[in-house]
Amino acid sequence: MPESAQEKTEAPTPRRREEARENGQIARSSDLNAAVILMGCLLFLNWWGSGLIGKLLLAMKRGLMFDAVHAVNPASMGLLTRTMMFDVIRMVLPLLIGVVICALTVGYLQTGWIITFKPLTPKTDRLNPINGLKRLFSARSFVHLLMGLSKMGVLVAVTWWTMKPRIETLAAASSLSFLSLVGMALDLCYTLGLRLAIVLLLLAIIDYVYQRLRTEKDLRMTKEEIREEMKRMDGDPRLKMRRRQVQMQIALQRIRSAVPKADVIITNPTEFAVALQYDSKSMAAPRVVAKGTDYMAMRIREIAIEHGIPIVERPPLARAIYRTVEVGKEIPAEFYKAVAEVLAYVYELAGRGYRRPKMGVGVG
Repeated sequence: MPESAQEKTEAPTPRRREEARENGQIARSSDLNAAVILMGCLLFLNWWGSGLIGKLLLAMKRGLMFDAVHAVNPASMGLLTRTMMFDVIRMVLPLLIGVVICALTVGYLQTGWIITFKPLTPKTDRLNPINGLKRLFSARSFVHLLMGLSKMGVLVAVTWWTMKPRIETLAAASSLSFLSLVGMALDLCYTLGLRLAIVLLLLAIIDYVYQRLRTEKDLRMTKEEIREEMKRMDGDPRLKMRRRQVQMQIALQRIRSAVPKADVIITNPTEFAVALQYDSKSMAAPRVVAKGTDYMAMRIREIAIEHGIPIVERPPLARAIYRTVEVGKEIPAEFYKAVAEVLAYVYELAGRGYRRPKMGVGVG
């Protein structure tokens, strides 16, 4: 096989994507989760932090204010400890819920809902030291190393940019009161954390785009793989059976709506059935509205009987029209005479005063 035929130039098929998803081979960035959670926590603390700190201080104050009776009474100390723990949990719980919501939302936006344990399945090729060395010194590992060093450099630069204007203030922090020192530390931590979170978010978005492009490239297929997959899909008995069932359902729906509109059913009598409709005002010739063989022919006859559509046995004519005229098409001129005789016979039976039509070009 020529080398060009082995190049992965074809877009992955839906089946290939489904298998990759089952194996956990999907585009995702762990940095994106971390960046969104960090930013969400900082914004939440900025909005609710002052009240949270006040409540925590109040809970600590209540916990430290106990007399000697409580100190020597194990039951009282246990109750006090449990009360403090429940108070802290109740105050911190909204933050924890927010973190969980952020993590689930970002994960869903990246990959959707997916639960698979295949990535955790042990693989013998991962224990091969030669394969490990190949992965270690591969181009992909080099790209990851460069990306990691770039992230570290950007984060160090942002940290220096944030800390540089505050160096003199930090040097004089020893002269500040305790509350002023705490306030300054909290402001510095929030500013630095928010800037780092924004930079991390931008870097994570770039990383996610890279992961998508890389995953799409990894999933690409050769022409030979496409052909093999098509053979495999076509050879699946379950898919064949399902395809036949769907085709049968569509065909049945079509004949249920088309046969009641027919003027006559021409049969073989059991192997073929063709439903013809003719309106001299809108058609130049009778039109095939439904046709079928074996089971479908039987269903056409049953529906015709239910709706009182005449059934005429003309085996050669039924076979010829079935094999040469598609559904929705008018019959060709070679069948005009035979079909006109059938329609004349049907109209005569119906007592409609039928006058044999002259079917041809321009006749309405």
